[in-house]
Amino acid sequence: MGKQKVTLTINGDQHQGEVEPRMLLVDFLREVAGLKGTHVGCDTSNCGACTVLMGGRSIKSCTYLAVSADSKEIVTIEGLSRNGELHPIQEAFWENHGLQCGYCTPGMILSAAHLLAKNPNPTDAQIRIGIAGNVCRCTGYQNIVNSIQKAAETQ
Repeated sequence: MGKQKVTLTINGDQHQGEVEPRMLLVDFLREVAGLKGTHVGCDTSNCGACTVLMGGRSIKSCTYLAVSADSKEIVTIEGLSRNGELHPIQEAFWENHGLQCGYCTPGMILSAAHLLAKNPNPTDAQIRIGIAGNVCRCTGYQNIVNSIQKAAETQ
């Protein structure tokens, strides 16, 4: 099968490309749209580093085909800040040391954004369940939970 034309709205901007039908969304974001904030971790959807928002829901872009995302609205880590100002979740991660190496951070923040959109006042247990699909090998998670709790207080 030949290449297929796809058009995605990513962070409010339209991006088009002719892609192989097997191209993953994460590769479209990084290679076609030039947005490097979405990370490739495990290629199996286990680590969550590739998490983005599609239509307001969090998805793992490393197992989602770009052609399946045609005409969808995507938000990546680059799309959270507005007018040069960090999103409250980004600010909370920075202020509460919710990251160390930063590799998991974009996916973790987008999972947190999805959680807080559904539940603006989550308990610590609900936060831990909400980020269960994201793996961090550095922080021990407590500062991530603290960051999300702080973001919930300031949104």
